[in-house]
Amino acid sequence: MSLPAPPNLNVGLATQVLVGFLREETQRTGLSRAVLGLSGGVDSALVVELAARALGPGNVVALAMPYRSSASISLELARLSAEHAGVRLEFADVSAAADAIFAAAGDLPDGPDRGARLRRGNVLARLRMITLYDRSAREQALVLGTTNKTELLLGYGTLHGDMASALNPLGDLYKCQVFALSRHLGVPDAILARAPSADLWEGQTDEQELGASYPELDALLHRMVDRRTSRERLIELGFAPAFVDATAERVRRSQFKRRTPIIAKLANRTINLDWRYARDWGT
Repeated sequence: MSLPAPPNLNVGLATQVLVGFLREETQRTGLSRAVLGLSGGVDSALVVELAARALGPGNVVALAMPYRSSASISLELARLSAEHAGVRLEFADVSAAADAIFAAAGDLPDGPDRGARLRRGNVLARLRMITLYDRSAREQALVLGTTNKTELLLGYGTLHGDMASALNPLGDLYKCQVFALSRHLGVPDAILARAPSADLWEGQTDEQELGASYPELDALLHRMVDRRTSRERLIELGFAPAFVDATAERVRRSQFKRRTPIIAKLANRTINLDWRYARDWGT
């Protein structure tokens, strides 16, 4: 039995909504500029295209932040992405800072150990976000996020690292929708053709880490989350029970990554519990 297709996207309407979102929410803060990291992947390539349209290419600063072992293709595709969007690309090598942290930890050798690899990857993701927020302060610019809905639901990202941002235009787009919108906006084919990868170590790919393809994950998550399809119906549609259960459990366990820190309640109006005004509520 073939699996259901991943969700579609009205790319014209999505472009209009997301460009307007970036423009309006940036202006709401009193700022007019944005900064983001360009990894050479499709997510950041899409965000830089949207930001250039929303704010103007001259108001967008893109940073490539390689580590010494980063794949050379990542830098090449980051350059290609910046050129296509018409924004300036700057480089901030995080190798020295990361090596100092690895050395101080004492137990983070560069090798095949999965636990050490994940910890090293988290360090790199958080150092890159430190770099972006420092540039944000210097440029008086908002940090734009590049985490999509698939990654958010699965917790596939580093808390206070690549999952951090001031504005995130991709958080309600599944990965397959990111590809569709990227094709619509003309993201270069070389970026679209590259297997999605966090580039944490040589040969690493997202789908290897997640244990399933993005079309499979998006098809399941869309029905599980957006349509609230029952477990029984998902299995009837062709999804393997083990796949359904493992995905549902991963979504549940990663909920803490999608929330602001839980605050212990003592007063009658506790921030983010019962004092939850919209961001533009005023004074």
